[in-house]
Amino acid sequence: MHEELADEPDDVLRLVAAEGLLAPGRRVLVMLSGGRDSVCLLDVAVRVAGRGSVSALHVNYGLRPGSDEDERHCERLCERLGVELAVKRAPAEHRGNLQAWARQFRYRAAGDLAHALDADIAVGHTATDQVETILYRLASSPSRRALLGMRARDRLGEDRHRWLVRPLLNVTRSETATYCRTHGLVWREDETNEQEQFARSRIRAALVPALRAIHPAAERNVLALAQILRAEADVLDELVADVLAGTADVPLARLRSLPPALARLVVQRLADDAAGEPAPGTARRLEELLSLPERGKVAIDLPHGVRALAEEGSLRFIRQP
Repeated sequence: MHEELADEPDDVLRLVAAEGLLAPGRRVLVMLSGGRDSVCLLDVAVRVAGRGSVSALHVNYGLRPGSDEDERHCERLCERLGVELAVKRAPAEHRGNLQAWARQFRYRAAGDLAHALDADIAVGHTATDQVETILYRLASSPSRRALLGMRARDRLGEDRHRWLVRPLLNVTRSETATYCRTHGLVWREDETNEQEQFARSRIRAALVPALRAIHPAAERNVLALAQILRAEADVLDELVADVLAGTADVPLARLRSLPPALARLVVQRLADDAAGEPAPGTARRLEELLSLPERGKVAIDLPHGVRALAEEGSLRFIRQP
């Protein structure tokens, strides 16, 4: 990922085009909330990929009075830009954590539509979102991964041909606002951002401004650190791969012989692979895992539905039945 950030509206187009996450003729489905970042992304996608290659999806959760007006705003914007818009209305009832439920519903709807369109999914996460994500993860999950932030490109589930892309990760939120004003694009404000109902909103309203007051380049420094650590993480991933040598288990004796830092990475990789997604917390159980007996069969249940199995001197991880 390029380390420079956009400074002028034209820089947004230049950086996105140079990144290659959007390209002429490549089909892309833009997740369109109606907020400034997604509005900016939709216009950029049309200019970079071409109108005929761009579709949009708006999810109406019906959670606040302005939800229907958000939907109408997205319809007007897509009509203006000549982009086909799909609207998905969420059911009135939900269970558990609201944000997690909304995210799961949103990405399931996007995945189904992207599959039908043979398109990548583009989301409007910005450099500002990246900083907030890193700070949130740092506060809530003490791990190396917390400092890596979001990738510019992720696999779309198990689909090996389509991607979830974040073309605006080098663009700050203030720069997307400037881009929209320059190009005459109107956006909707998300009222929940002002009400500080969620942890990310509190970080946005209080912590980031406090860091900026301490040092004006605080956000850029956080981003630079994440880029350095991600490059180093790639090297560490290679070391883990060398230890595992293509297997899904590791001898306990071999694990005990490793430096503790590398052993933590190995067990975390095995747990992540078993869960099919990041399963933070496993590495913190390293001492318990290393104390498992060489003989017999012992199981330990870990976070995120993962189970560690020690059997005849070998350690492997599976999903809990």
